[in-house]
Amino acid sequence: MNQFDTIHRIEHNFAKSNPNYLKDMFGTTDVMPLWIADMDFEIAKPIQEALQKLVTRNVYAYEFNTGDVFKAISDWNLKRHQLKLNPKSFVQVSGVLTGIGVLIRELSDESEGILVQTPVYHQFFKVIESAGRKVVSNKLKVVDGQYQMDFEDIEHKLKKLNIKAILLCNPHNPIGRVWTKEELQKLVHLANEYDVTIISDEIHSDIVYSGSRFNSIASLENNQNHIAVLGSPAKTFGMQSISNGYLYVPNQDTLNLIKHIIGSLYLDHGSIHSANATIAAYTKGEEWLDNLLEYLEKTMYWIENFVQNELPEVTLFKPEGTYQVWLDFSKLNISDAALKHLVVNQAKLALTPGDWFEGLHTQFMRMNVASPLSKIQQAFHQLKKALDEGVNCSYNDEESSNECCSC
Repeated sequence: MNQFDTIHRIEHNFAKSNPNYLKDMFGTTDVMPLWIADMDFEIAKPIQEALQKLVTRNVYAYEFNTGDVFKAISDWNLKRHQLKLNPKSFVQVSGVLTGIGVLIRELSDESEGILVQTPVYHQFFKVIESAGRKVVSNKLKVVDGQYQMDFEDIEHKLKKLNIKAILLCNPHNPIGRVWTKEELQKLVHLANEYDVTIISDEIHSDIVYSGSRFNSIASLENNQNHIAVLGSPAKTFGMQSISNGYLYVPNQDTLNLIKHIIGSLYLDHGSIHSANATIAAYTKGEEWLDNLLEYLEKTMYWIENFVQNELPEVTLFKPEGTYQVWLDFSKLNISDAALKHLVVNQAKLALTPGDWFEGLHTQFMRMNVASPLSKIQQAFHQLKKALDEGVNCSYNDEESSNECCSC
């Protein structure tokens, strides 16, 4: 039996299955929760052992080891991505969104624009707007069944609008694109030409499938003055509740500014549990990750075949990276309310509503598939049964609040 086939009990205090969250967002608790981008898998043994060692030592004096953390991150990126990063150019933060919030405030003033490529991770909107900045949407375009950047629109908006930063998602959540080196080089060229900074959220960088290759914005030529990278072991190793984030800023002047504001707010003080877990993950977790990627790839292959053969009315955007799948239900030709009822009340699935990622995507949903294959298969069979039966007459337009969660 594959280690990832084990079905673990999902606790109610996990956000994905919290009854209050489910009731508020989906109007029911009788659903399979596949809406939050985390894992149902047991974490790697070396991470477990590092945490157990901390638990059993029973002494917790002050301890600072960020240097070891940054070295582990640098060594990992060199080995996995052939990316040479200076350990002295890192800053620790409590999470990726914290780092984005700090960067936005440091690189722009209130009412200035931050460009995002939609549909995109819904918390990007909140972190920009809560800083008093303006969200500028650069809509990704679909060409031959694949999302692509609209560079003409990017340049037009950089020329005409007061934009100070581009908030990039690579790999992109929710569509699963892993941006090519050529695409990223064009973006860096525009950033340099119009003097804007690319803030690159690369938290999914290690979840990339065969046929694609991850390219960090930090690997591009002429990038030193206009980039900042954010990452975390959270998505890679299933450490969402026990990990910190990190910033990588190659420009020394910008790095000093960021270090000052983060240090003045004491946002760089992480937990020793997070630090030791991160070191264990990046120094001893490679075999576990390789096995995970093989398992996820098989899951994606099964999903692709099932949708193609059994759900022809659903369009699947096959991901190049991340463990999310982006599903388009618009061929069903039913109302938004009917679609929500069909998925939630009939298929009994809690998927992330597409309009979280941009208001126009009401006929889309995102499914998290970092679960045992048997569970994912069950979910798709439930969806097929509901689609075969069609929408019943018991739904109404006010079944759920559809409010966002921070996960």
